[in-house]
Amino acid sequence: MSLRKVAVPAIAMVVVLVLWELLVWVQGWPNYKMASPSDLWPAFWKFRWLFLEYGWQTLWRTVAGLSLAVVFGVGLGMVMGFSRTMRDALYPLLVGFNAIPKATVVPIIALMFVGQHDMNTVLIAFLISFFPIAVSVSIGLSTLEPEYRDILRSLGASKLTIFWKIALPKTLPEFFGALKVAVTLAFIGTNLMEIVEPHGKGLGHLFDSGKISADYPLMFAVLIALAFLGIVLFYVVVFLERIFAGWAEREAT
Repeated sequence: MSLRKVAVPAIAMVVVLVLWELLVWVQGWPNYKMASPSDLWPAFWKFRWLFLEYGWQTLWRTVAGLSLAVVFGVGLGMVMGFSRTMRDALYPLLVGFNAIPKATVVPIIALMFVGQHDMNTVLIAFLISFFPIAVSVSIGLSTLEPEYRDILRSLGASKLTIFWKIALPKTLPEFFGALKVAVTLAFIGTNLMEIVEPHGKGLGHLFDSGKISADYPLMFAVLIALAFLGIVLFYVVVFLERIFAGWAEREAT
């Protein structure tokens, strides 16, 4: 089973790369118009130290923003999940905020905190990724069967005990599902800030450098590096999900 789960995604990636290479070859596109997979390795090797340095900068800022999103999203979801009044009051505000294109928020954050490059990047990663976490936790808690609460309350259980024993385990599958979405959103926020705010850091800056110099192989190499980091972080979440909420998958099968 574990071999299949590794082999199938690997084969799928190879197929996509082969089709990509064939498309560029059939169309006869030069690498200054559309880079092919065979153009990417020279770009990786030429700028290998920048990829290592900038990749680390992008990764730690993304993880920092995502961590803040988890803490804030879980807290906000708990408030909305346990209080119908707060849920009715906050949901429209959250939906309205999430409907604003984050590309328009990035320059505002950059102008508000000029020079605070790391903080700006972590902040936009947080702002773009906390929404699905808060909503999933809120839904999980608000749909908790009232019979469980009544039985535990009749036995003298406090609200904190009810949360730890019943509400939290029930919410974990929804939480990890939202966290998988939040991982990709956090990377989007990080790179938006790195591209818009010219501070010379991160893979977003390297992508912008490739765009300015019309270096398509470098630009596509940055995109592949971002995809790789996103996949790694995604599978870290999958690993944590199997540890803390593996029972949900087993019950589903």
